[in-house]
Amino acid sequence: MNYFKFLFILWICFLNCNLIWSQNETEYPFQNSTLSIDERVDDLISRLTLEEKVNQLMYGAPAVERLDVPAYNWWNECLHGVARNGRATIFPQAIGMAATWDTDLMQRVGDVIATEARAKFNASAAKGYRGRYQGLTFWTPNVNIFRDPRWGRGQETYGEDPYLTSRIGVSFVKGLQGDHPKYLKAAGMAKHYAVHNGPEESRHVFDAKVSMKDLWETYLPAFEALVVEADVEGVMGAYNRTNGDLCCAHPYLMQEVLREKWGFDGYFVSDCWAIVDFYDGHKTVDTPEEAAALALNTGCNLNCGSTYPELLKSIEKGLTTEKMVNDNLKELLPTRFRLGLFDPENEVPFNSIKPDVIRQESHINLTREVAQKGMVLLKNNKKLLPLDKEIESIFVCGPTATHAQALLANYYGVSENLVTFLEGIVGKVSPHTSVKYSQGALLDIPNRNPMDWFSGTGQESEVTIACLGISQLIEGEEGESIASNHKGDRIDMKLPQNQIDFLKKMRSTSENLVVVVTAGSAVNLQEIYELADAIVYAWYPGEQGGNALADILFGEVSPSGKLPVTIPYSIKDLPPFEDYAMQNRTYRYMEKEPMFPFGFGLSFADFVYKDIELSNNKIKKGKNITTSITLSNTSAFAGDEVVQVYLKYKNGNSETPKMTLVAFQRVTMQANSEQQITFEITPKMMEQVDNKGNRNILSGDYEIMIGGAAPLKRSVDLGINQPVSASFSIK
Repeated sequence: MNYFKFLFILWICFLNCNLIWSQNETEYPFQNSTLSIDERVDDLISRLTLEEKVNQLMYGAPAVERLDVPAYNWWNECLHGVARNGRATIFPQAIGMAATWDTDLMQRVGDVIATEARAKFNASAAKGYRGRYQGLTFWTPNVNIFRDPRWGRGQETYGEDPYLTSRIGVSFVKGLQGDHPKYLKAAGMAKHYAVHNGPEESRHVFDAKVSMKDLWETYLPAFEALVVEADVEGVMGAYNRTNGDLCCAHPYLMQEVLREKWGFDGYFVSDCWAIVDFYDGHKTVDTPEEAAALALNTGCNLNCGSTYPELLKSIEKGLTTEKMVNDNLKELLPTRFRLGLFDPENEVPFNSIKPDVIRQESHINLTREVAQKGMVLLKNNKKLLPLDKEIESIFVCGPTATHAQALLANYYGVSENLVTFLEGIVGKVSPHTSVKYSQGALLDIPNRNPMDWFSGTGQESEVTIACLGISQLIEGEEGESIASNHKGDRIDMKLPQNQIDFLKKMRSTSENLVVVVTAGSAVNLQEIYELADAIVYAWYPGEQGGNALADILFGEVSPSGKLPVTIPYSIKDLPPFEDYAMQNRTYRYMEKEPMFPFGFGLSFADFVYKDIELSNNKIKKGKNITTSITLSNTSAFAGDEVVQVYLKYKNGNSETPKMTLVAFQRVTMQANSEQQITFEITPKMMEQVDNKGNRNILSGDYEIMIGGAAPLKRSVDLGINQPVSASFSIK
């Protein structure tokens, strides 16, 4: 036998052995990774009994052992880090991440969360643990619009503006899902579709009534962006109704808009136990089997809850069919294949991620960076900040100075290194600095002991740092905020009165008073603004919040966060909480001037906007226009500035937004430097939404305003310059 014939025989043997091995490994076509996902899904469905099919529509899908299909629990959370599943990197709450206005940063955050998620999934699966919060389908982000500061869950959102929410949300989902050509790193979700922002107390019975203009101008754009641009894998329906129809059985929103208009090809899930609300809350049907059939027939592919087992009765009664079950499975199951859950382990690159990546140094550094960039400096009288690390004495006080819950917010993971504000400050100053601490006040009720052993310490210290605010104990979801009288919502924007009284006492004894406010929403700051020399809005800043705060207070980082919400003077300046119309809400429609405008935030650097230019001051419909400005940093501090572009239709009426954010860019500026920044204003940015929900570009006059916040008459009083502006017309 010659040498080449011998090699040929060996090759044939190898192919045959490989074929036998492949057949053993892929006993069924749905296990064959070379087939299309549609082919594999069809094959798997064809092998399931009706009862097995129904079980696979539940969030806790059981194993099908005879087919070697493992159990899978769809329910997982990662709002600001892998949540409810042990050790993980804890990022600032979503509203605090939005305050960075940094889309590149948000994509990095999403990627880190997905990395830790894969590590935890791999470790759990190796042990056979497949319970809730151990999967790869994450029910994040929350892209509802934060239309009213009373909503306890507003902290989970990216703020009040559809455009900012869209940009932050798209970046987060892209980071979370990754860019592998075949496999998802993790699966994201846009929730709660579509018109959902409280009240928490009535979410199981409420009908959110909105105009088509508000629906398409405000409530839908972020969902559309996540579906069309980010290819988000999942969408979750809300508890409430919208314009009469149940959000988890809404023909217009779920089919006509989501599937047909936007081309969504992922899976749709009910909010948890929302289908029970069909008969128990909204009372649109009488029985569980009617509710299950209604949801299934409208395209709710997955039931987070306990109702879908009733589908067997629904089919018996002719309320739905096995074909409808099959159709829903065809929309649901592809996600598990895209995650590689039925493929050989060595084919899925993310299966090699080990637990040692969880909370590794680069991840901890990233959450610190996010917290630094998200904290907002609201006041800096006498340029009190930054402080000198060599300062002789500091008094740290207040109910949130060592309050871990103020770092965590809701939907959180846990960490062995939660750095409180006190710890961050102590770790930053020089060894000779005297740091004294006393809580001094409770979070939400007056001190039971009237004796004052704390305020005098302010008189003995060069600077008093009072840490005030609220936490998840006061604002949050329906059942979690144990100090709330309104199921997580608030009835006003005020801090608890005992905290204001405490601050007044500290003001009377402190020469220099810095106030740090924790919150996930807009807080009434009128009294605080008058009492404090400097105010830092810290949000709920995650596990490294204390270090990030100290980095800012002592000048290692210049503050650069910008408000993703408007801060009104009072709830009295807003419509009733239950009113979902956008009139007199957010910076786009508010009639009364707020205390702090959307987009506001000070810096240690001094930024000056000048020399705005337009490529043309008359354009035709459908044409772009280019605008540029010169941004100068006239200070000795380096810093980041978020340059914001607002567009105003000058021929509008009361139904036209006063202005609309259409672009922004975060730029880093060295001390005593300047640079030109250019924006392309596209036809899409110029569109107005009419009362039928249609988008049109209207002829007339427009104004472009570029600055460091939404334009406000009293901006100079707050410490920022007026934006520069220029006008153009559309024929």
